[in-house]
Amino acid sequence: MSVPSDLSIATADAVVTSETQPTRASAPSGRNPLPLEEADADLHRSAKAGGDTGSVHSWELVTAVDGPGTRLTFFLAGCPLRCLYCHNPDTWQMRRGTRVHVDDLMKRVRRYEPVMRASGGGVTLSGGEALLQASFVERIFAECKAIGVHTTLDTSGFLGLRASDDLLDNTDLVLLDVKSGDPDTYKKVTGRLLEPTLVFGRKLADRNIPIWLRFVLVPGLTDAVDNVDKVADYAATLTSLERVEVLPFHQMGRDKWHELGENYALDDVEPPSKELVERVRGQFESRGLLTY
Repeated sequence: MSVPSDLSIATADAVVTSETQPTRASAPSGRNPLPLEEADADLHRSAKAGGDTGSVHSWELVTAVDGPGTRLTFFLAGCPLRCLYCHNPDTWQMRRGTRVHVDDLMKRVRRYEPVMRASGGGVTLSGGEALLQASFVERIFAECKAIGVHTTLDTSGFLGLRASDDLLDNTDLVLLDVKSGDPDTYKKVTGRLLEPTLVFGRKLADRNIPIWLRFVLVPGLTDAVDNVDKVADYAATLTSLERVEVLPFHQMGRDKWHELGENYALDDVEPPSKELVERVRGQFESRGLLTY
């Protein structure tokens, strides 16, 4: 399904069928009020700009992190979520990125194409939230596929409605970040609604697009047995799911929160113990899912 370029974030919320649908989420306790009006403005700036240019925060060449092989990963600026454990809060606003033309971005892709091809790698578009700039993503993936470069989309799925058929036709893999399985926990973690992510995952499965599901394990926040069970039950329904990655919480982003003057609610949270990580991985494995 193609989606009008002026789709608002409130429209993304409106795909929910089983939850109350406020057009603005209230800030969870212990956090500054969410600047969601600014996220809406980012969305409309992105749509107005079209797909020729986009706001790129940074890029890196990595191996076995953002998909298979050596990946040239571009972090696009702007995100409608405010995850409590976000390790890149400096990517929240599009204004923090640099305006880049598709042609210039593809010059870098071609420069590293031999390395990516030799390792079975490719290009990953991450964020922020890449689908905030869906037209830009669509153009990049089309250019990548034209030269035979593998494409991966790293997304929360919250703006999945913005992914056009053309974008998905040129997507080889999706790293789907399912923050929580319980709607209330998801709202606490992100300030947003869970259902759009679930809908997008089902759409990917219906199109047989490979999925690597990612779940960030945060002690005292996402580690409840019931919450993990709900994510695992959902994952088991995705027929194109290839693997689950349980990502232990870390404090690598804490300094960025402080530098930006943001209230960081997880200051005193320790990374999960080995025993907790094994328990959570076991919950996914019990559904017959390949889990890392």
